Amino acid sequence: MNIDFWSGKSVFVTGHSGFKGSWLSLWLQLLGARTTGFSLVPPTKPNLFDLCDVASGMKSLVGDVRDQGALTKALREASPEIVIHLAAQPIVREAYADPVTTFAINVLGTVHLLEAVRSTPGVKAVVIITSDKCYENREWFWSYREKSMLGGEDPYSSSKACAEIATSAFRKSFFNPERFSEHGVAVATARAGNVIGGGDWAKDRLVPDVMRSLLENRSIVIRNPHATRPWQHVLEPLNGYLTLAEALYEDGPRCVGAWNFGPSESNDKTVGWIAENLYAMWGTRFQWERDQKPNPHENTYLKLDSSKARSLLNWTTKLDLNATLSSIVTWNQSYQAEANMREVTERQILEFMKMEKVEPSSAFSSSHLAVVAGGGLLHLSTELFSFAEAISREALPYAELFA
Repeated sequence: MNIDFWSGKSVFVTGHSGFKGSWLSLWLQLLGARTTGFSLVPPTKPNLFDLCDVASGMKSLVGDVRDQGALTKALREASPEIVIHLAAQPIVREAYADPVTTFAINVLGTVHLLEAVRSTPGVKAVVIITSDKCYENREWFWSYREKSMLGGEDPYSSSKACAEIATSAFRKSFFNPERFSEHGVAVATARAGNVIGGGDWAKDRLVPDVMRSLLENRSIVIRNPHATRPWQHVLEPLNGYLTLAEALYEDGPRCVGAWNFGPSESNDKTVGWIAENLYAMWGTRFQWERDQKPNPHENTYLKLDSSKARSLLNWTTKLDLNATLSSIVTWNQSYQAEANMREVTERQILEFMKMEKVEPSSAFSSSHLAVVAGGGLLHLSTELFSFAEAISREALPYAELFA
């Protein structure tokens, strides 16, 4: 990301009052962008948006992406060059409870935003944020590439796949890169997941649940301690979104389409490991109990292949998992000490910007050298595994390679 690029740029952000939106809005303010936000009021109290007084450095509008008229009016008045669409219903379990609202926000909200862009002169780059859960999850250890099959067996995942399909339809119909000289708008989608960081108070998420238990000095209830997730600090994908938006602005058609922004394999850890290490960093004995209530289906594993972003955008991660967890503990302990949380959050952003990139580990590891087959263990040779890794770098999706 070119820091100087953003100074003076007009940026429109939907969902700016949410967890990721607040971090992004603060970052854009530090970069000198003229930012307009369009979002519902924050869904929790406390929340990062209010604690950091995010609204003070931007034009902050309260609005609902389901209201096409209000969204279009706000976009036209802002007259942005860059649009970043974050507004969403982001909670998997909430989508089970209210699937209609989830689809309305995540799918129709995206359609409304893209339709508003059509009637707003001057827009050059549009980044639609979806999710890693937009893929058809086969529960295997191969990473999903941008050409892998879309799907989703739960309402949230399906809504994000639908948002991807809708964006693709708008891009091909109205923002076709082959006719870029006619419309001048470059549209891309960005996929990330399991994003963690300070200032997240959402319900039914592991790290917010852990932080609440620590701040309230009680044990945490965990649904599935053995589920493995690829965790990443919120600033990692946000760095990807900004880098992608800049590339769309500068290079247009070359950068349209879908992009993955996921962590390195070393960040793959179980839910129990994350919780236990957060307790240890806090300096408190790990206290937890198993959730005995019936819960909706949750996928056990899903991982992204971000080699496209590394190769074409020169994007990669900066924080290893220990540094990520340490920053979360620091943030929450500062909140507990009643520090100025805008200063704390801005300091973490500035420190992140100064960091060197961390080289990603291989998409495969020694832990994958043994796979279950025919009731026994099939040990793959190093040569075979090197071959699998090599062909994984090609353009074919895994579904075609290993079906």
